Amino acid sequence: MYDVIVVGAGFAGSVVSCELAKKGKRILVLEKRKQIGGNMYEFIDTNGIPIHKYGPHIFHTNSKEVFEYLKQFTDFFKYEHKVKGRIDGKLVPIPFNFTSLEILFSEKESNKIKEKLLNKYVENTKISILDLINDDDELIKEFGNYVYEKVFVNYTAKQWGIPAENVDKSVINRVPVILGYDDRYFQDTYQYMPKYGFTSIFKNMLKSPNITVQLNQNAVNRITVDTTKNIVYFDNKEFKGIIVYTGAIDEILNYKYGELPYRSINLVFEQHKYKEYQPVAVVNYPNEEKFTRITEFKHFYPFDVNLQKKEDTTILKEYPLMYDKKSSKDLTPYYVITNECNLKCYNKYKEDVKDIKNLFFLRKIS
Repeated sequence: MYDVIVVGAGFAGSVVSCELAKKGKRILVLEKRKQIGGNMYEFIDTNGIPIHKYGPHIFHTNSKEVFEYLKQFTDFFKYEHKVKGRIDGKLVPIPFNFTSLEILFSEKESNKIKEKLLNKYVENTKISILDLINDDDELIKEFGNYVYEKVFVNYTAKQWGIPAENVDKSVINRVPVILGYDDRYFQDTYQYMPKYGFTSIFKNMLKSPNITVQLNQNAVNRITVDTTKNIVYFDNKEFKGIIVYTGAIDEILNYKYGELPYRSINLVFEQHKYKEYQPVAVVNYPNEEKFTRITEFKHFYPFDVNLQKKEDTTILKEYPLMYDKKSSKDLTPYYVITNECNLKCYNKYKEDVKDIKNLFFLRKIS
């Protein structure tokens, strides 16, 4: 009945399904959850607030091609994401910038640090925290260590469950300082949000009559991969069409080399009788609290006057923890734990499937 089976109705699976359906292919989409949209799924809660069920998502890209492609499926409105962090009892812009510096340091100290930075680096650019820590100027090095300690160390320990010094340097290198007053979290050319929510994008992508979507379908119960014969079976029969798999490779291969580890998040939603719980959509809590951040969803839709007038709001607190597929909390494997041992195991799985010509994997590992 089908030319292609796509496992997963998130962005990867939905785009593949949409494009192949345009070419006349008959597509079956198998989705483990009870709704489409993957981690981008959005719904209206009992407060009447649009909620990102699996954590906050913001559309941003430097690719005009990507932006123009998605405009086929939704209308967008401009939205520039801003994040604050609670440091020493004060809310300051994150990434750390000159405003953060002026809030946390005296005028004399902040002016001296800014002068040093601008004498060495280009104004209004991003500089890695590692570059500051390794700078040969003692004041810049001291400032870099301050940001590292206040913004990165405890947040990272909570996020990854290990001391910051044990985290791969590539993670640390992604922590920037903005040498100016730009308090946007992203500096990408295209920063928008879908006017009718993320879920509407997936509905429009998957509406072709050539696409059949089956929800509550765990693909591993229906797809078997025989890596000795390089054959894939669907419902106990050899499937000679194309299978596009967007899930975890260890799961579809029945964990033959062991489970690949992930970090996850316990997502705790709260409803409050406030018009506004916090001044921006996301506030990071790098230090004292057990959670890493709070999201208030109202802020994602500033143009909606009725939403802003509501006397109620919904927030989300994120508590990082190890992913456990058997957990009663219905966890999601959000973050790949990249190290030499895990990459070695992952490459074993990759090697096993490389000669299966009709099985395609769509999943980033880092």
